[in-house]
Amino acid sequence: MAQQLKSINLVAPGFKGINTEDSPLAQDPSFAEIADNAVIDKRGRVAARKGLSVTTTNKTALGTAKIQAIKEFKGDGETTTIFSVGNNKILSGTTTLTDETPGSYTISADNWKMVNFNNKIYFFQRGQEPLVYPDSSNVVKLSTVTGAAGVSSAMYGNEVLSAYGRLWTADFTNDKSTVYWSDLLIGHDWSGGTSGSIDISKVWPDGYDEIVALAAHNSLLIIFGKHSIVVYKGAESPATMSLTDTVAGVGCVDRDTVQHTGTDVLFLSHTGLRSFGRTIQEKSMPITNLSATITKDIIGLLSEPNETFTSVYHPEESFYLLTFRNQDITLCFDIRGTIENGAYRVTRWPGTAFTAYERKDDGVLLIGGSHGIGTYSGNQDNGNSYRFKYFSPELTFGDPAKLKFLKKLRPTIVGGSGASLFLNWAYDFNTTYTSQFINLSTQGAAEFGVSEYPSFSELSSLGISSTLTNGVYVVNKYLGEFNYFGLFPYKPTVGSGGGSLLNGDSWFERQLQFIAGPPVPHRLWVEIGGVKTNVATLTPATSSEFSSGELTSRNSINANGSGGTLTIGLESDINGFKLSLQEINVLALVGKTI
Repeated sequence: MAQQLKSINLVAPGFKGINTEDSPLAQDPSFAEIADNAVIDKRGRVAARKGLSVTTTNKTALGTAKIQAIKEFKGDGETTTIFSVGNNKILSGTTTLTDETPGSYTISADNWKMVNFNNKIYFFQRGQEPLVYPDSSNVVKLSTVTGAAGVSSAMYGNEVLSAYGRLWTADFTNDKSTVYWSDLLIGHDWSGGTSGSIDISKVWPDGYDEIVALAAHNSLLIIFGKHSIVVYKGAESPATMSLTDTVAGVGCVDRDTVQHTGTDVLFLSHTGLRSFGRTIQEKSMPITNLSATITKDIIGLLSEPNETFTSVYHPEESFYLLTFRNQDITLCFDIRGTIENGAYRVTRWPGTAFTAYERKDDGVLLIGGSHGIGTYSGNQDNGNSYRFKYFSPELTFGDPAKLKFLKKLRPTIVGGSGASLFLNWAYDFNTTYTSQFINLSTQGAAEFGVSEYPSFSELSSLGISSTLTNGVYVVNKYLGEFNYFGLFPYKPTVGSGGGSLLNGDSWFERQLQFIAGPPVPHRLWVEIGGVKTNVATLTPATSSEFSSGELTSRNSINANGSGGTLTIGLESDINGFKLSLQEINVLALVGKTI
């Protein structure tokens, strides 16, 4: 009897993100060993991230330094000013960076935190007198504002929070346990009215800690120490607020890792990414770690001395970015939901040189660096390509004890017009890969009313386009390739919307065969009115008003070699095109027991 090909379909490979914690042999193929310069897109596919489109054309004031923080300020007249810091200067603008540093004011570091409060923007960092920008004026020292009171070196904090109608500051050069707050709605008055302070040195659950960050959530004032958390309720009236909770054993690494998501507060602890809500529910050493799939990686990154951080929460892209500046590594956490162990899906962006972020009110994500300021958009980094990588965990085909003889690899790529792909494979944990090169087709504008790019009457009435050209599928709602054995064709059960199949959902059906068997047909199907319909049976229309949709390529390569386990990788230099990995179809012979 002819030996049967063993098939494994890696549908949406890597969509659970990187996993470097579990045993490679026991891992779900939906994890990735490597997912560099990648995101998890809205359809659950591992995809190339967007690029950096630089806005700054004149960065003379920045020189060769890097932007270390960015903040959007909106005044009463809805005028918007972008402030940034770098080269020991306060800067404004995006196209041209203008020095706004007050005269005779010397800045010795760029570790500023900026907050908007009551039609002004405030600048705080440890050991420097705070600065303020009143709307339509100049950046000035806080002590020079009319009515300023209590502005002294005692309140030159490294942390500042705008919440509950006040400014709050903490983390001073010689005092790590006091929080000061300003008068109500008056950010320059720190000694009059209802201003005040609280010393929490006797509240730390383990006896001693140092304030790192402050946050506000659900009428609570959250005080993050290095190794513990203290929570006060009733923060709207700070003179009467009271201690409501403490958490020992979990603290915050750095002020700039704290991000409010609207429903929770994310922060980096010494053992990984945490959320305030879950930490309070589970108390000390919480069971849930939002970065549980890369815990040891984060601990290793935190071992770098003098590391600095920047982070951003971006609801439009559904991610939280955490950058380790000195090591030039960004972790991208997909916050749409968690996987089985309660962790976020995570990918990695190495070597971006991104050093600051700010989400504008209109949803645009600003990125700072030595380039000045740019936006998260396009598919190049300041005109240069960047390398997208996906590598699978070790694949066993259900039996690591038997030899596998790889015969064919067929990735399904969405997008990637004109891209060059490298397909890599290796056996038995070997890090030396065999590679083959694939050139993807170039997608042009659709030509309407000609046979090479037909539209179909049955789909046009539904507002859907689907084309089949020279083995390349251009479809709007492509679900992937599905294999089956035997006489009963396959039909997917989950559509593009996450529920039942929708009109226009299409998939490629591939019947597997014995090596010595006759060829079997492969078909593209589309869902129309609850009926699985062969695209080849549709009626071509003479004209169309639809675009060419997404380019979907299914190029196969012949592979070789053998081993007990198999790793598959895909790489491409992203240079002006989008690219998503829909699935990888693997065909291999399973041989004798090793």
